[in-house]
Amino acid sequence: MAANMKAVKLRMKSIQSTMQITKAMELVASSKLRKAKERADLSRPYFQTLHDTLTDIASGNTDFTSPYTKASDSPKWCYVIIAGDRGLAGGYNSNLFKLLESQAKGKDYSILPIGKKAVDYCKRRKVHILTEEFAEAGDISVSDCFEMAKLLCSAYCKGDFGHIALCYTSFLSMLSQRPDVSSLLPLDDFTEKEDGHDPKHIRSLILYEPDSESVFNAIVPEYLAGLIYGAMCESVASELAARRTAMDAATKNAGEMIEQLSLYYNRARQSSITQEITEIVAGAEQP
Repeated sequence: MAANMKAVKLRMKSIQSTMQITKAMELVASSKLRKAKERADLSRPYFQTLHDTLTDIASGNTDFTSPYTKASDSPKWCYVIIAGDRGLAGGYNSNLFKLLESQAKGKDYSILPIGKKAVDYCKRRKVHILTEEFAEAGDISVSDCFEMAKLLCSAYCKGDFGHIALCYTSFLSMLSQRPDVSSLLPLDDFTEKEDGHDPKHIRSLILYEPDSESVFNAIVPEYLAGLIYGAMCESVASELAARRTAMDAATKNAGEMIEQLSLYYNRARQSSITQEITEIVAGAEQP
């Protein structure tokens, strides 16, 4: 009985130490989450302006052409996948990889991984990696997003890939995050017709130097960099929210386990004391 009580006490001490860690991780995630959410919100207006500029150029020129709006003959896909550098974030990484698998099923594809977990996934699945230069999500900056965009645009124009897509986790709320896939290239939305009418009937009054097509092609890498950076902000906020939720649940579970073990320990201790008293009384009654 004494040995069993000692084991329970050690178990309680171990769980209490774990609970302190999970609680600390929850507080850290909570403190970083607000800043990450603000950064995601502040990044949207600038890149929305880039999108509007591209739309104006494409819709205001009847003779407009661009390699970025044309479908490539290559059947190969490239997925830019944004995962985390660490685990302990619930299903944040695994849900993203499940979505990627469903999207890439039956396709010939390569991956540009962002985040250590994404790199590990590619190596484990033996998927071709475009580059490991952006392996740590925590170190990604705006300039890194521009480098990625230039790399992707160059590969697309050379015909290495026929489609380029972005796989990330969209931040919906503190309690809800959703894995998502969005197309990067080709830029179909700038050449699509709306309501059966060609949007190019509108004549732009803006003059571009040297010409509208050159300006459009120059803006595209910046636009893609903005999409990647925005997805990075969304993913970071989603990871922090997922980790906060997971650590909160782990802390509560640890507290419940400690309560159950405390109850068991107190009952065992009471039983042990009762047994000792019984033995003492029985010994005193013997002649």
